[in-house]
Amino acid sequence: MNAARKLVCLDGATLYGAVDQAWEAFAAEGIEIVVYDRTPPGEVAARLAGADYALTNKTPITAATIAACPGLKYIGVLATGYNIVDTSAAAAAGVAVTNVPAYSTSSVAQTAIALLLALAQQVETYGRLDSHGRWSACPDFHYRLSSWHELAGKTFGVVGFGNTGRATAAIAAALGMKVAVATSKDAASLPEGYRKTDVDELFATCDVVSLHCPLTPDTASMVDASRLATMRPGAMLINTARGQLVDEQALAAALTEGRIAGAGLDVLCQEPPQADNPLLSAPHCIVTPHMAWSSAEARQRLTEEAAENFHAFLRGERRNTVAG
Repeated sequence: MNAARKLVCLDGATLYGAVDQAWEAFAAEGIEIVVYDRTPPGEVAARLAGADYALTNKTPITAATIAACPGLKYIGVLATGYNIVDTSAAAAAGVAVTNVPAYSTSSVAQTAIALLLALAQQVETYGRLDSHGRWSACPDFHYRLSSWHELAGKTFGVVGFGNTGRATAAIAAALGMKVAVATSKDAASLPEGYRKTDVDELFATCDVVSLHCPLTPDTASMVDASRLATMRPGAMLINTARGQLVDEQALAAALTEGRIAGAGLDVLCQEPPQADNPLLSAPHCIVTPHMAWSSAEARQRLTEEAAENFHAFLRGERRNTVAG
């Protein structure tokens, strides 16, 4: 009788938890499923010892781990980005690696616009003040901390025009905003009324800059002191892409000195951040805990797509394969 094969998930808590019924989507005859909430770096190889298949979201699977686990045949990344896996080592060892593209497009676009609206109308600030009695103590029917402005007619700049950049721009356009796009795509391929521009002009001319590009050597720290200095005093920055796109010290200084109007960030360079990260206390800065991808609907799509990737592999098919 053949021994049961084993599927090990290294960090199930990032999606659900070790005992959540969602993992039943990966069930297959003759396969034991083991789900860990989290796996420290030093325990990855031990937990994958004897495993035929692995699932990971943010737990790195290195070349050393792959070499230490000769029985490993498949790694399913529970995300779109797969830089946490040494794909070169996986390919050399004959280990297939899959990812899940475009599952969170609507969720991330919604979050980007939510950050923009919260900044533009100081929703969080007013809500906090009123819960502490500010409105109740007001002699008039309303009070105003400062002037706020309509987004209609302003220019929304998008850096990167993949699925998420396109979806976010469409919402901005529905709010009446003009859209400028920094992209390698041909201008003729953009929706009607969108203006193609380069990154430098986009930062210098747009009222809102929203980042939707991948992290590469060319884009790392692209939002630095020099680019921030070119932005309009009333401009706002939104980042739901990768924290490393932004020089955090430079952005905190620009906010503290009032050189830009605000920033909404769902990602930081280090996650979770150190308590003394300057952006956590910078004025007019809203930081959310890398939550844009994680709506209930997005996690359900992610689960279904990742499970289908796995079952396709078991059938001898290749689906969303990025290595092996």
